[in-house]
Amino acid sequence: MQSFESSRLLLRSWSADDVDFVFDMYSRWEVQRFIGRAPKVMTDRRDAEAAIERWTGGDHPTYGIWAVQHREEGHLLGTLMLKPIPASGDDDPLPDSGDVEIGWHLHPDAWGHGYASEGGARALQHAFDSGLARVVAVTFEANTASQAVARRIGMTHEGATDRYYNMTCELFTATHPGSGSDRIASSI
Repeated sequence: MQSFESSRLLLRSWSADDVDFVFDMYSRWEVQRFIGRAPKVMTDRRDAEAAIERWTGGDHPTYGIWAVQHREEGHLLGTLMLKPIPASGDDDPLPDSGDVEIGWHLHPDAWGHGYASEGGARALQHAFDSGLARVVAVTFEANTASQAVARRIGMTHEGATDRYYNMTCELFTATHPGSGSDRIASSI
């Protein structure tokens, strides 16, 4: 998986050395409460090991689930993802929607410092530099913090949708800057 940087951040592959951080972050309700149809916290360190194994299983040139690390201080801050988003449907697993999702999960200690916006803008730039024409983000209606990040990185709120994950969520979209309909935040 490709790594890339912004002014303060390194987005890199996860490693087995990161398991304690992953378990600490995803065992917190304040992090998990807006993730998935039925949010739940990690309760066992093996859950974190399995997550890292899943996140490092592919080698796609555009998609990834990256560890967000502070470049100068070296500590981990959270997760940033760019991946195919499943459509709503009756199949298990859910079918591919044909769209690509951007998302971010940060440790509470990293909230309020602009890391989600900086990492999200950099990942969006990576998506467009890689040839993607459109990227989506979905949030729970109550997740106003992630909605603010989506807006800060140049995404447009499209309203509520039930097209993804078999749930109703708020949809944000960004299109390649060359199309003229959206833009990337210039704070990369």
